[in-house]
Amino acid sequence: MSKTALLFAGQGAQGVGMGKDLAEQFPTARTWFDRSNAAVGYPLASICFNGPEPELTRTENAQPGIFLVSWVCFQLLKERVPSLQFESAAGLSLGEFTALTAAGAIGFEDGLRMVRQRGRFMQEACDATRGGMAAILGLGEDLTREVCARAGVALANLNCPGQIVISGEAGKIANAVEMAKAKGAKRAVPLPVAGAYHSPLMAGAGPKLAAELAGVKISSPAIPVISNVTARPHGAAAGIPSRLVEQVTSPVRWEESMRYLLAQGFTRFIELGPGTALSGFLKRIDRGAQTLNVADAASLADTAAALET
Repeated sequence: MSKTALLFAGQGAQGVGMGKDLAEQFPTARTWFDRSNAAVGYPLASICFNGPEPELTRTENAQPGIFLVSWVCFQLLKERVPSLQFESAAGLSLGEFTALTAAGAIGFEDGLRMVRQRGRFMQEACDATRGGMAAILGLGEDLTREVCARAGVALANLNCPGQIVISGEAGKIANAVEMAKAKGAKRAVPLPVAGAYHSPLMAGAGPKLAAELAGVKISSPAIPVISNVTARPHGAAAGIPSRLVEQVTSPVRWEESMRYLLAQGFTRFIELGPGTALSGFLKRIDRGAQTLNVADAASLADTAAALET
């Protein structure tokens, strides 16, 4: 029997209009969007639907917005396919909070507020530092690590074979890009981001996030949820907050996380939330894995049909 894992989108997947057709077509979606506005105290749903784009891309809006749309996609899929069974979940960066919420470890309102605060704290860390990120394509992990060591920057995301993101001080990132090209990278491209996510430059966000998490009830997940930090399932509830704090300054070990799930016999992966980046990464990791996604009404219908056959 096929084992199914849920995958939840991370920052960068946002786009103006996300979730709008779901709210227009499904009463359940409208209910969740209304609840989100009440939970955070401002019109988050309207920012998702209508932007403007600069407002949506602000870290403190993009993170809860992606969490919210991903959650709505998850709820609608369960509604359309009552027989849906899934045995694990994972999420990219902020998506780990969504995965934990889907697994029953965190309540919806708490999860939404946590990613809102996480985004705010990370934006504050960005504003206090001059950081940047770059995508290194086609170089390989060992050579990219050499570049990072020489340039004084950090590995931020190990997404899939041939795609690694580095993070650090803006000037050092520019040097690292040139070093990577000299070592044979197919491409080395600075990214349009606010700062150096998943690097030591985010350290200022850690204590603030820890304080917020201390006030949230966290339970043991009902299914294994993969930690970005360890690329293995979270353990008991007591250890989850420290992993989530550590995640802010640690690399996202996404490829290793997916290989762990594949080794556990998972063959079907359902990406929930805007975009299809995670499905793309998975196809680079294992072309034989089945990938489905729910981002809007059309993909909801397609995925429901595939699951019901």
